Amino acid sequence: MEQNSNKLPFLYLFCLFFFSALVSCQLDYNYYAKTCPGLIPIVRSGVLSAVSNETRMAASLLRLHFHDCFVNGCDGSILLDDTSSTKGEKNAVPNRNSARGYEVIDAIKANVEKSCPATVSCTDILTLAAREAVYVVGGPYWALPLGRRDGLTANETEANELPSPFEPLDNIIRKFSAKGLDLRDTVVLSGAHTIGFAQCFTFKQRLFNFDGNGNPDPALDAAFRQSLQSVCPNQNTSDTQLVALDAATTNRFDNSYYRNLVNKSGLLQSDQDLMTDNRTSSMVQNYSKYPYLFSRDFAASMRQMASIGVLTGQNGEIRKNCRVVN
Repeated sequence: MEQNSNKLPFLYLFCLFFFSALVSCQLDYNYYAKTCPGLIPIVRSGVLSAVSNETRMAASLLRLHFHDCFVNGCDGSILLDDTSSTKGEKNAVPNRNSARGYEVIDAIKANVEKSCPATVSCTDILTLAAREAVYVVGGPYWALPLGRRDGLTANETEANELPSPFEPLDNIIRKFSAKGLDLRDTVVLSGAHTIGFAQCFTFKQRLFNFDGNGNPDPALDAAFRQSLQSVCPNQNTSDTQLVALDAATTNRFDNSYYRNLVNKSGLLQSDQDLMTDNRTSSMVQNYSKYPYLFSRDFAASMRQMASIGVLTGQNGEIRKNCRVVN
């Protein structure tokens, strides 16, 4: 979009009707068109290489973007290493030994710097990488306005409050709402669990002691439960064993996540609750039936999420190294 006077009315209306109050209209779909025209191919190549080497990396990059935007806004704070004076977010409980993909972003950033020094933020790179990761495994593609700048600090305390699979749905809805995301966003963004894996400890209680009396979760399909019990036996040594969040189409981004919920085969309690709650069950049903609907809404919610708390203009900086402030 050219930034001249006859475009201003359109820009205003576009921002008014398509973005929440949290998004800055300083973001632009053609932000790097002149300063870094090769940006998208560089990011795409980096993601393709990483996912080709390990398909699971698609889910990891998507999750990294989620965990960034939910803490301090989409500002690349999750990418910062600890320093002598500041604790970063990498060792917060939801991220420790769990969040992955940092080295992929580092590699993409290094290639971007070779082509366009001190021009593209780590935040924009991570945001683009998440989109490319979804697309390369069969998910939707969506246009992204760019121009985010990197934050100057991290927030371990807030990172410890990221939505958790152990929380009641009410808590998760409140956390999404606090970021300007509504009930539909909560349901559709949960659909990111159509790819990726979870460690056994995140759902093992459902298999062996759901009610505190040694009984499994009655809402869990019996055959599915038995298969999980064989992979995650009731002993501590199985806690870190990985299980696909969507066993039906593990490496493909599609709507089978919702079909699993309808069939009582959601892996995480927080996911299955979407099917049993009256506020969300109809949306789950619709997404399970209509893959196009899920793809369309997921793209819209991802654009919405990518606008949370962004820094633009003179705020923040363009990091040279995504792990440290300049």
